[in-house]
Amino acid sequence: MSTFQLGLDYAKQQDQLDELSSYRNQFHIPKDKLGNELIYLCGNSLGLQPKSTKDYINQELQDWANLGVEGHTEAKNPWLPYHEFLAESTAKLVGAKPIEVVTMNSLTANLHFMMASFYKPTKDRYKILIESDAFPSDKYAVESQLRHHGFDDKEGLILWKPRKGEELLRYEDLEHILNEQGDEIALIMIGGVNYYTGQFFNLKRIANLGHEHGCMVGFDCAHGAGNVALDLHDSGADFAVWCTYKYLNSGPGSLSGCFVHERHAYNKDLNRFTGWWSHNKQTRFNMRHEFEVLPGAEGWQLSNPPILSMAAIKASLDMFNEVGIEKLTRKSKKLTGYFEFLLKQLGEDVVKIITPSNPDERGCQLSIQVKNANKALHTKLTKAGVISDWREPDVIRCAAVPLYNSFVDVYQMVEKLKSILNE
Repeated sequence: MSTFQLGLDYAKQQDQLDELSSYRNQFHIPKDKLGNELIYLCGNSLGLQPKSTKDYINQELQDWANLGVEGHTEAKNPWLPYHEFLAESTAKLVGAKPIEVVTMNSLTANLHFMMASFYKPTKDRYKILIESDAFPSDKYAVESQLRHHGFDDKEGLILWKPRKGEELLRYEDLEHILNEQGDEIALIMIGGVNYYTGQFFNLKRIANLGHEHGCMVGFDCAHGAGNVALDLHDSGADFAVWCTYKYLNSGPGSLSGCFVHERHAYNKDLNRFTGWWSHNKQTRFNMRHEFEVLPGAEGWQLSNPPILSMAAIKASLDMFNEVGIEKLTRKSKKLTGYFEFLLKQLGEDVVKIITPSNPDERGCQLSIQVKNANKALHTKLTKAGVISDWREPDVIRCAAVPLYNSFVDVYQMVEKLKSILNE
């Protein structure tokens, strides 16, 4: 039975009791033309900017100005090993060991690099399994991998689909696919949290299932990193990738994160694309040595990293490290539960939430369908000061991010929606 209550006073009370409420003040909250704060529920597309980000980037600009090339070794945060400064915080956040993670490239590029190593098709085992409503970039990437290896991208792609009349995926159906076609599937590549429905999958269950059938297993955790407890090491997944500009608040188009399970860390025979930044650090600058790959996820790097982008990531990760994923997910479950409670007051004949109601099967995003509504409703919400996200054909995605969203945010969003529906 829900313990949530109606009314603005209750929302204000919950904000006063919230142990993370002070973090909201550490972010720039967008405002309207009159200077009023907007209700920003779009961290699943682009996270807000931490106020500390400017200082972190300015430090690197200052060192560049004052030191030039010497900044690689003499900067306050030397640029040469800069990516290493992110490893421990990243590992904690995604439930991995530092040797298993690296920050590099962009998300779909990393997905291709991972598939170069972990998609190893043969004449008989070459198919790739993804969820039927995977994020489009993932679908395009795996289709192009099939074509690259000389296979038909329609025949070689297996889709894990929801049942008729349902939006969410069932594990029994995945088991059925694997029992029927498991010996033809080379790779399972699933979005850890589905971008459209917000369904958070049991990564360990999927990885175990895939491995039982001899498949490699990877996850796109773009909507999971910084949102849910991923526990990537314990999941047993072979690899995972994610972006840092959604829940990790690193800025538009910022770098991606990559996980490669420890069991692959010292396997030098894995096929991979390489560059000088994946080479032994001790001899990297000798230039004429034969290639010697670094152990762990670092061994998938290609180029020296973009420091200004990494500085923004460091600003955010330092905050996440301070808070910890446990406190974040605890608030997230309460805040999203309250959001769900308020939406349900509008009536199930008016609003349908397609995201799982089980808090352990979702993050902070709720995907909402409003009966007989189209994109015009989303436009009205935006004009009313609610920044959310429209996804075709009929879903409004709202993410109540625990680091900077409040209970009052959620209360006011539902009040504005109610007001628009009553027009």
